[in-house]
Amino acid sequence: MPEDKSRFWYLILIVFLIFYNICGGLFPDPKIGISITIQNILAYGSGFLMASYFPYFFYRGFNLSKLRFHAFYGVPLFLLLPYIAFFIVFYAITRNLEKAIHYGMIIPFFYSIVIAWAMLNAIKARFKEQETDGHSVSKLEAMAVYCAVLPWVFMSVFAYYHVEQWIEVLCANIGFVLITGIFITRSIRRTKMRLAKFKAQPSSPSLEFFEQNLLAYNFTFREIEIIRLIRQGLSYQEIADKLFIAPTTVSRHIQNIHSKADVKSRLNLMRKLDTP
Repeated sequence: MPEDKSRFWYLILIVFLIFYNICGGLFPDPKIGISITIQNILAYGSGFLMASYFPYFFYRGFNLSKLRFHAFYGVPLFLLLPYIAFFIVFYAITRNLEKAIHYGMIIPFFYSIVIAWAMLNAIKARFKEQETDGHSVSKLEAMAVYCAVLPWVFMSVFAYYHVEQWIEVLCANIGFVLITGIFITRSIRRTKMRLAKFKAQPSSPSLEFFEQNLLAYNFTFREIEIIRLIRQGLSYQEIADKLFIAPTTVSRHIQNIHSKADVKSRLNLMRKLDTP
């Protein structure tokens, strides 16, 4: 389900955050059996990784379509490329971390301002869409998303001005706490909305037979999701978009579904599952 995908993006975020905190807490340390150069590359890399993931996380997790350019093109050009050029290549050759920071943070510094502005506009645009498409999202939540983004967005500013590391870590984890609160709130609200919608729907014999028949076959959880979407009349492409999977994956699941139900078409599948 889309909510499951949102959780998936969030779990990746947690992994990156753990990596960032480990690197920030351990590196650089001469006692560790890794060269200081590599330690610094990893430490700064963890920060760049976090900042690079956020546009994609909010683009996918919060459906902020206006962030697509930054998620797929802006981040590689203006964050990852400067990191590779200055914190891996230049720093590995010169061993001069100060110059790597000075030159390597110029583009990310200005890009952080651009992404902060783009993020605000994306949230405003999404909020306007939700006012007209019937989704229930409060303005407070939308702005909370923006506030949660800012600490990571301005990591390059902190690095450029040599802000102490504990301040960077504190800001990053404040943002993490905000994101966690938003994620939990959204999950609870969506669960309540689904429950209310389910209770409001009149039960029909056809739907009851359909749900009972789903259990009669050895369908996987993903196959059951796809069958329910087929019943709603969605095309392969629409199912793929809704579940964030490739159309070829949908086609493969449907082939398995037809095989298990011993049918050769979607129409026959629905007739079989709707029949008592």
